[in-house]
Amino acid sequence: MLSQEENELLTRVGPGTLMGNLLRRYWTPALLCGEVPESGGPPVRVRLFGENLVAFRDTSGQVGLLQENCPHRGASLYFGRNEDCALRCVYHGWAYDRDGNCVDMPSEPRSFADRIKARAYPVHESGGVVWTYMGPRETMTPFRDFGTDLLAADAAMAAKQYSSCNFIQAMEGNLDSAHISFLHQFNAIDDIPDDGSDRPGYPSNAYSMKIWRHDKSPRFEMSEEWYGYRYAAVRTTPKGHKHVRINAFVYPFNTCVANVPYGSSQGIFVPIDDTSCWRYLVTTHEQNRHGLGGPRFFEVPQYPYDKMRGQQLPSGIIPRALTAENDYCIDREAQRTVSFSGIADFVSQDLMVTESMGPVYDRTQEHLGTTDVALIRMRGMLLKAARDLAEGKGPPAVEGDLPYASIRSAEKILEPEEDWRVLGTDADPLVRKELELGAVLVD
Repeated sequence: MLSQEENELLTRVGPGTLMGNLLRRYWTPALLCGEVPESGGPPVRVRLFGENLVAFRDTSGQVGLLQENCPHRGASLYFGRNEDCALRCVYHGWAYDRDGNCVDMPSEPRSFADRIKARAYPVHESGGVVWTYMGPRETMTPFRDFGTDLLAADAAMAAKQYSSCNFIQAMEGNLDSAHISFLHQFNAIDDIPDDGSDRPGYPSNAYSMKIWRHDKSPRFEMSEEWYGYRYAAVRTTPKGHKHVRINAFVYPFNTCVANVPYGSSQGIFVPIDDTSCWRYLVTTHEQNRHGLGGPRFFEVPQYPYDKMRGQQLPSGIIPRALTAENDYCIDREAQRTVSFSGIADFVSQDLMVTESMGPVYDRTQEHLGTTDVALIRMRGMLLKAARDLAEGKGPPAVEGDLPYASIRSAEKILEPEEDWRVLGTDADPLVRKELELGAVLVD
């Protein structure tokens, strides 16, 4: 468990907090490009790290991110006019460009606009996301590219969903490979036939779930990495083989969850404030051209990432039908006869358990076990990084020229003596084939 002081340090993200200072040193998703699709279109409210901001795409097509309150008298710029490459406050007509410069002051007989500046944050559009840097300008590093910058717009997908809890407890769900043997289980898994994939190699997605159900107490092996860590949750298959699900944690709030055969999609848990967060998913490129794993055994209607190119999610914000207010529509009869949780879809199951802890869980009350090693490691790494920054040491994994696009998850049934640490890396023969094929297709 954590002490009260450690829990406060870990979860508080507002201006001037140790964790808030650390998080602001990383390029962070501010909103989706689909939320500001139109040049000269209406501005959008953004709340990030406890700060109220407003985003707009100016008439030249560039995105600005400013403080919400006009520096004159504090009226909200959300109600402003987006015109002439600036956002104009409707109270007295003062206008601000995307860098925060006051470019017009029509209400004053003698303008002093050159002395007025709205707080503005730099932005970078990549992979369907408007990213921002909110730390000191003198410490700003180049954008961390997880593989989206060189992709065509239709080759990357991004979406987000709201969660009413602190970002740490939301993120911990993605770093917990033990819960999939319980929370996400349903009885029909027992009827999955032996499809021949219980052998060294890549299991089908359906049979993978059967393995989760078969071995409910995985063993964990960790690998420290320059960006954070990777870990393998090791299970024994029904036929006695060694199955691994490999997840990654990337400073400060990125996760990469296991996929057959491997994956580079980033699950990013961005604090709105101390008590709520956005759950982003950024899919960096199409994968699995070899068709390994096959079709998904389940559908996730609340998280339709495979349909994001259609009209279902024009802005990329995923609506929620299952919330705390309606008890996540839990069906007690289904809980008894159909599924372990009685809640309809995987993501709502995750949201239920993390939100039901309360907005900010008191970790002095918890009792951790051996399967909590990954989240224990994440907490310790973030606490150390925040304290180190307060002592003048630079944060880890912020440089722009590091190979972020090479960070991947993986899932496989291992050959005897096969090292799981190779899976999903650039040294993995399957990854090399995929990269070579991708290069051919680009050429």
